[in-house]
Amino acid sequence: MESVTMKRKTRYLNKPEGFGYRLNAEKGVKGNEKAPLYEALLQYKARGDVSFHVPGHKNGMSHRGDLGGELAQVMKIDVTEITGTDDLHHPEGVIREAQQLAADAYGAEESFFLVGGSTAGNLALILSVCTAPGDVLLVQRNVHKSVIHGLMLAHAHAVFLAPLHDPGSGLATIPSEETVREALRRYPGAKGLLVTHPNYYGMGAPLWPLATLCHAHGVPLLVDEAHGAHFGLHPALPESALQAGADGVVQSTHKMLTALTMGAMLHVQGGLLDRGLLRQRLAMVQSSSPSYPIMASLDLSRSLLQSRGPAFFESALAAVGQLRLGLRQLPRFGLLTPGARGEGSAYAIQDPFKAVLYDATGRWSGYELQERLEAAGCVPEMSDERHVVLALSPATTEGDIGRLLRALKQMDSESEVSPGPGRPPNPQSKFSTWNIDAVSTPVTFGLRPIMPEDKESVSLESSAGRLAAEMIIPYPPGIPLLYPGEEINERVMEQLLALRQAQAKCQGAADPTLNTIQVIKHRKESRERVER
Repeated sequence: MESVTMKRKTRYLNKPEGFGYRLNAEKGVKGNEKAPLYEALLQYKARGDVSFHVPGHKNGMSHRGDLGGELAQVMKIDVTEITGTDDLHHPEGVIREAQQLAADAYGAEESFFLVGGSTAGNLALILSVCTAPGDVLLVQRNVHKSVIHGLMLAHAHAVFLAPLHDPGSGLATIPSEETVREALRRYPGAKGLLVTHPNYYGMGAPLWPLATLCHAHGVPLLVDEAHGAHFGLHPALPESALQAGADGVVQSTHKMLTALTMGAMLHVQGGLLDRGLLRQRLAMVQSSSPSYPIMASLDLSRSLLQSRGPAFFESALAAVGQLRLGLRQLPRFGLLTPGARGEGSAYAIQDPFKAVLYDATGRWSGYELQERLEAAGCVPEMSDERHVVLALSPATTEGDIGRLLRALKQMDSESEVSPGPGRPPNPQSKFSTWNIDAVSTPVTFGLRPIMPEDKESVSLESSAGRLAAEMIIPYPPGIPLLYPGEEINERVMEQLLALRQAQAKCQGAADPTLNTIQVIKHRKESRERVER
């Protein structure tokens, strides 16, 4: 099976011009500018037909002249499945053509439009590979909650794999090749591996070794690439999961590209996924009345990419360069880059459109820095104890970066803090690389909640051997140390005791002091009840 992965890599990477040029550097190549679904909606709007079908706003006529006037413009193309607009769940016309064009642009064998964000894609992928209660799926421990919900819906058993950590930032990426190899050895019946790449900070590591391992064992690699829809589309951008050989890839086209919010895509390749079953699962988790404006925005986003080629990213990449140059004049503000805050194999890839800033003096936390940026009219994507994440995109201009740099310069000049060593290190920072089992025992997921009568609080010192009844997430690094139903072994208990000693912040814990922890009563009986 290794040759399958290598053939997939050769298909894209060995082309002299690079994968990004599948989007055609030559503008105006026949067919590239076509956006069949979007064009069909414009034709519908131009005809001005009388609507005797849903939706009830009747092409926005119900909102004329009132506060909904702006929304009414979108409603003119907010249609349903009528003649000429096709059906997302059984596409035969313009939606089918639009999805085929997307597959060609992104290098997939087949692509599906998602109107429920990457959440819908993650749910469908998990329900497609875990088809019987108790099926085992190998899962990166720090995944999006939609993955956990998919495990619950599938009544699957998750084997959690510890991610790699970047020692400088304390942030995590994907599991190591060695961890995945060991997991596949221990659980040869696993239905696949699911990882998140890149992380929220745009950080990552090569995926192709994991794809090679999975294919050697005949199982698919599933990638939640929500924050990497633009990967592989320009030589300056990181390799995409499809290029690396992944079998199923979910992308939030609305996050880093140009679709409307909730617009996403699911791409598949190879023969390890049952595509008929995948279509059925998508019909289960997506509305039978999908949003046509969202689908049209996916079609138009792809058309923009394919008609303009890598040039679509050039102005935004120039803005990134302007930001880096400007920050050199503001040494107080650091920019997270591979090796910038410590070397480590966990962190070899950085999305240039995710600018991760921090106060190099250590005086302002990420939260404080975010507040100051917002006060200056620059709204970040998110922040944590140390960092602020700025999400750039092809729509980011050099004018935007100029405003950001002026705000940072003003913040620095107005700071009342005199030069010095900065704040003391975070007492929890040493736990950014805390030692947990690289491969967990299977954790049972299902839809039956743990009822109050099924759990009890015990002292942390007496918790070893019990099943957790709550999720414990030390922050940083924000990786769940325990999931409900997971056994608290001696190593985890010792880690929790150390976190308590350091007065660490732990999300999810009913007792934030960690003097006690909630566990499932009567271990044997409760395990049987949970597994049912």
